[in-house]
Amino acid sequence: MDPETLVGPLIDGLSFERMARALTVAASDGGQVFGGGRVLENRFPEAFYVRPAIVEMPTQTAIVREEIFAPILYALRYSDLAEAIRMHNAVPQGLASSIFTNDVREAETFLSSAGSDCGIANVNIGPSGAEIGGAFGGEKETGGGRESGSDAWRAYMRRATNTINYSRDLPLAQGIRFGTV
Repeated sequence: MDPETLVGPLIDGLSFERMARALTVAASDGGQVFGGGRVLENRFPEAFYVRPAIVEMPTQTAIVREEIFAPILYALRYSDLAEAIRMHNAVPQGLASSIFTNDVREAETFLSSAGSDCGIANVNIGPSGAEIGGAFGGEKETGGGRESGSDAWRAYMRRATNTINYSRDLPLAQGIRFGTV
């Protein structure tokens, strides 16, 4: 309940083990891992606080496509937008997605039927899961259908909630603020 806390602990020890396993597998697949690992275990022995991890991967491997539910960001290189969208859509999940770009054509492509196959697609803002007011739901293994819509007949169509941030600022979800260090 400390207001200075930016990220809370993982749900339990099993979740921590899944994150640690994912980072080990990513490294064995040729990934370069930055961060990760448990912190504050002496102060909170029953809680599983972790450092968020960024993993630079040489290619999209099975672990990259696995949903871990831990703070892991996999970074992959691509040569053009079409390749990036192919990698993006080659996962079994489809709840929320984001693209960061200054190119309107890339943004429009990402939001079109040729782009993200997720139920929620964002431009220049992260997928917080709190896109309040839009139809909430995913595709593939993370849903298929929408909640919170007034048009029930649209449940038979593939719809998407799209968010575009036109500013140069990156607003964070649910009132999170970064302080100066």
